[in-house]
Amino acid sequence: MYALCAFGFAVSGYLTAEHVSGNTSLACPTTAGVVNCERVTTSPQSSVGPVPVPVLGLVWFAVLAGLIAAPGRGAVRTLRTAWALGGLGFVCYLIYAELFLVGSICLWCSAVHLAAFALSLAAVAGLDDADGAALEKGAAGQHS
Repeated sequence: MYALCAFGFAVSGYLTAEHVSGNTSLACPTTAGVVNCERVTTSPQSSVGPVPVPVLGLVWFAVLAGLIAAPGRGAVRTLRTAWALGGLGFVCYLIYAELFLVGSICLWCSAVHLAAFALSLAAVAGLDDADGAALEKGAAGQHS
């Protein structure tokens, strides 16, 4: 789980740097085909108001990693699952925007979408509890 969060955070960081710098050096084809990262990352849908979408990705992956690290069930698990599903809902909108509003897909964005999808499935299935439980158990062992 942490590896997926770190991966999503790293790719979101790369996309944020590209967005903020105005650089179009994304390692992605910019042909007239369906795959065109530049078209996606410079589209009106690449920002929510003044905030670039990759910044939202940075926040989402960082918060989710923190929620996974937080030991506990009940309210913590509910918050983790809600946060994960909220992110998944936004990812579904972004995929819709890529396919139907922009008319292109970005491979980097797709990698982040897949990581968010996998993390959301893990949260719903309760697999994220294993990471939190392992941390809780390790912390308990240190105090004995």
